[in-house]
Amino acid sequence: MVKTWAWCILSLCAGLTLASAQSKRLVIMDQDGSGPGGSNQMAMMVLLQSPQVQVLGLTMVSGDAWEPEEVQHTLRMLELIHRSDVPVVPGAVFPLLHTERDAKLDRQREGTSPWYGAWGDVAAHTSNRPYHAASVVPKLVEGEPSTKPSSEDAAHFLVRQVRAHPHEVTICAAGPLTNIALAISIDPEFAQLTKGIVIMGGSMKPETEDPEFASNPRHEFNFWFDPEAAHITLRADWPRVDLTTVDLSVKTHFTRQMLDEISTSHQPAAQYLTRYTEELYYLWDELTAAAWIEPSIITAEKLLYVDVDVTRGPSYGNTLTWSAEFRPESIGEVHPIHVQTDLDVAKFNRMFVEGMKAPPQR
Repeated sequence: MVKTWAWCILSLCAGLTLASAQSKRLVIMDQDGSGPGGSNQMAMMVLLQSPQVQVLGLTMVSGDAWEPEEVQHTLRMLELIHRSDVPVVPGAVFPLLHTERDAKLDRQREGTSPWYGAWGDVAAHTSNRPYHAASVVPKLVEGEPSTKPSSEDAAHFLVRQVRAHPHEVTICAAGPLTNIALAISIDPEFAQLTKGIVIMGGSMKPETEDPEFASNPRHEFNFWFDPEAAHITLRADWPRVDLTTVDLSVKTHFTRQMLDEISTSHQPAAQYLTRYTEELYYLWDELTAAAWIEPSIITAEKLLYVDVDVTRGPSYGNTLTWSAEFRPESIGEVHPIHVQTDLDVAKFNRMFVEGMKAPPQR
């Protein structure tokens, strides 16, 4: 009888654990994971630190840095916050068509932009990260990871996971959209088999004096770095698309007060941020991830048709938007997108800080 009761208790506990795992929301984050610390790593940590979320994998794409370096920073971040159970999957090193040479020529013709990401040498400004070639991985200040990335490539990983969990996986895309476009090209049903996609990208008319956007309000780095990939992704048949643009992101800011509060926690994620946060900036990608977990952070949105200008010239990579009323037939197959326009900043800040202070989740 004792053995029977013990077996029942063990079975009940196992059942509760399985039910808890099954109740978590499934997500794959596609990210240009520059590091250590910074917005890209913190955005992944928003998902990793949430008890509501199961992160199936972190797929890497070049953008703010080169993909091979991003893989190593992300592997090391996972080690330091005790989440090496999550696979890091190498992805696209280069955009579909846009090249570093293109960016250099554009600079000569049209002037510079404040940020070129992995193509940092084309910019006429100093950077804390010296430029290096795509194949070079500099020594990591946070230490070299002992874990290894997945042997699978990002596009096939995305397709395989979505096929394994049809209509259950959300894609959180916070970097250039090269991996997503490749997955769509491999499997025409990929987009419609997801639960949806949330994207950090695009810019319409930010209310800001930040010269990067005040002087060029339709330019945004993720869309510009690989415009063709963004064009393919935005036109795919997703069940739902939520878009966090620059217009909303510039309403956020990682403040010294927030970092000081995070630093009071002795949990691994908090200590990682405390040690490796070098600048306080907009919470671009963090907002995208947090708003997916807790949609009530977003207090207003517009349903718009969104595309990217892929015509070579001064507007290459710029965000294009239309309301239903003014959508021209000539643009072809585009779909309505939920464009976030306002947020509860205080609620978002609280959620972010508490998440970073929390213990590792499994």
